[in-house]
Amino acid sequence: MNEPGVSEPGVSEPGVNEPADGAAVVLIGAPGAGKTRTGKRLARLLHVPFIDTDKRIVERHGTIAEIFAEHGESHFRSIERDVVAEALVERAVVTLGGGAVLDPRTQADLAQYPVVQLTVSAEAVEARISSGKRPLLADGIGAWQALVDARQPIYDRLSSFAIDTSSQPLDRVAQQIAHWLERQQS
Repeated sequence: MNEPGVSEPGVSEPGVNEPADGAAVVLIGAPGAGKTRTGKRLARLLHVPFIDTDKRIVERHGTIAEIFAEHGESHFRSIERDVVAEALVERAVVTLGGGAVLDPRTQADLAQYPVVQLTVSAEAVEARISSGKRPLLADGIGAWQALVDARQPIYDRLSSFAIDTSSQPLDRVAQQIAHWLERQQS
């Protein structure tokens, strides 16, 4: 029986959770689910580097909002695809931007790695996304819910484990992911 807030939505194939090289684990989920903050904590627990693909994009190309405004979403997604592919070959905790999973090549790549989906309720995320730094969420929680509804089937299909971050400390979320990874390797 799973703990509250924890589920295993996908069925992984033998060996999928034990990549010889590449990401130790990949975190996916809706914007505001806590992927970056959880990823940093998890990387410390696993003693591996942490890679936030959105941060890498910003470091190399400018803010995501600027890329969207100046070049459009398709240009951003192309950059994102390249950064994600590069990050996946590193032995690290890798967090993907919420829409990175839309790319079919990224979806295929993720089949090689343990993928954890972080979920969050609309009520919990509303305060988290109020900063205005997320271009696809300029219309607030309604836009967020539409994104989640559209992407949820993809998140569910790609992930082998899901955990809700709405009401539990992210340190606990990271510990639960680490325990799940340990069970997958035994």
